[in-house]
Amino acid sequence: MINIHDKTNCQRFNNSQNYQHMKLILSLFFVLLFLGASAQYDVKTVAESSDYTSTSTYKDVMRFISVLEDSPLMRVDTFAVTAEGKKLPLLILADPLPAGPSGLKDDGRIVVYIQANIHAGEVEGKAAVQMLARDILNNEYPGLLDDVILLLVPILNADGNDKIDVRHRTNQNGPVNGVGVRYNGQHLDLNRDALKLETPEIRGVVTNILNVWDPAVTVDCHTTNGSYHEEPVTFTWMMNPNGDRALINYMRDEMMPEVSKTLQNKYKVDNVFYGEFLDRMQMEKGWTMYASEPRFLVNYVGIRNRLAILNENYVYADFQTRVNGSYHLLVSIVEYAAAHGKEIKKMLEKADKLTVSRGLDPAVTDSFAIAYKGVPTPEPITIKAYETDTIPGAAGYWRYKRSDRKRTVTVPYFADYIPTKSVKFPYAYLITVPDEKVLEALKEHGVQVEHLAGDVTLEVEGFEFDEIKPAPRLFQGHYLNRITGHAVPGTKEFRKNTVVIRTAQPLGNVIAYLLEPLSDDGMLKWNFFDRYLVPQWGRGYYPYPVYKVLEKTRIPTE
Repeated sequence: MINIHDKTNCQRFNNSQNYQHMKLILSLFFVLLFLGASAQYDVKTVAESSDYTSTSTYKDVMRFISVLEDSPLMRVDTFAVTAEGKKLPLLILADPLPAGPSGLKDDGRIVVYIQANIHAGEVEGKAAVQMLARDILNNEYPGLLDDVILLLVPILNADGNDKIDVRHRTNQNGPVNGVGVRYNGQHLDLNRDALKLETPEIRGVVTNILNVWDPAVTVDCHTTNGSYHEEPVTFTWMMNPNGDRALINYMRDEMMPEVSKTLQNKYKVDNVFYGEFLDRMQMEKGWTMYASEPRFLVNYVGIRNRLAILNENYVYADFQTRVNGSYHLLVSIVEYAAAHGKEIKKMLEKADKLTVSRGLDPAVTDSFAIAYKGVPTPEPITIKAYETDTIPGAAGYWRYKRSDRKRTVTVPYFADYIPTKSVKFPYAYLITVPDEKVLEALKEHGVQVEHLAGDVTLEVEGFEFDEIKPAPRLFQGHYLNRITGHAVPGTKEFRKNTVVIRTAQPLGNVIAYLLEPLSDDGMLKWNFFDRYLVPQWGRGYYPYPVYKVLEKTRIPTE
């Protein structure tokens, strides 16, 4: 018992009270500080707030971003403006934020780029990317930004997104209040534009993200349309054979299997590598990833010597399950990149050096694949499938329906693409027509363009046409050229200011893809050179106005 009439005891009592009071205040201060740092942003996506019955409009996404924008760990840039005038946001998350991409050369962190809603009817990635930004800023993944600079585009196809209607993608299991459309404001598919760069959205991705930030890992979020199975998440990697084989094998054998295990074991999400059955009625024939051309953004990133992942969420899973699966796949990928950043950066640097070295003095064995085929990967794939029934009288895609009969199968995975026909990889290309559209596209890709300093005579390989036929059906606003012809070696004089594109560049694979006459996705195929190919009167064809210097040669340029 304290005697309150004893002055000494009263002083001690008061000091004790003050001390305890101060401790309480400090404790509350640090609790509030922690809560402010770790749960600062109490904002939900439209998917979450609607109980997964609706998806967000462009304005909804921008409102969501505006709530996060005061974070010292995030900056928002505009990387493109759509045909309908919408500014597309690029979210940059880092701790600390870099002043800009110019300072990344000496930054040990790995840059990861994730984009969603390239097809605006495929909407779960849009919600997952927004949620990922919020949760990282709310410190739900402590330390993740120590090793990663994260670039996020939650809504790439903003014009298509806002054409929400319940009549779109009616085979898709939600959201019930409708989704947008596949095409952009120009009626073009953004995921067929990576080489021709005709859309402001993909031009922005290439010129303001890939060229500027040079992400080591890119992820592109989609929803499937194909075979029936139980796994709600599927994904795969870049696989065009004109990319660096060591990088493709690393994705196939190391990164993707590890991400799959993390997604399954840590986050409890069933998943399988993306593909479709070669024959739905005979599943044992195999599972295939068929989209190997670099018109698809993931494969385009691959021929740039960078890692890329295609996320395809299962269309028949409910919307909430798809969002949850996509979200945890993204987390798994970022966690892997953070843990293996130094390893990945060393591989990419090596790939770039090999590409430049090849262009400096191409060997006889250096080649470019103009035709290729898919073969099974070393390991087969196991799929929790549903057997398929056919609908009498129905035709095409819609003749199939899922049965209730489950069947787990282990089958070959046709996802390794190997050349079946190749041409010699050159030292340089010379373009004899100074076409503004051609030169603009090359520069937008990041290709270094030079011009002859004076007239010069060179040993080159030309290309003469046997036949040029347009495809019988329009595709993305083009009648794609069907070319047959033959190489013609010889000596040719080139005039001053002729365009010179050397292949000793990190983008050497992209250069060859764009300029080879028999490339399956090049400028000739996409009609860039059409006006220069035939005379106004008479029969026959002009030579292809791009020439190859095959051997190392002195070419004076300015």
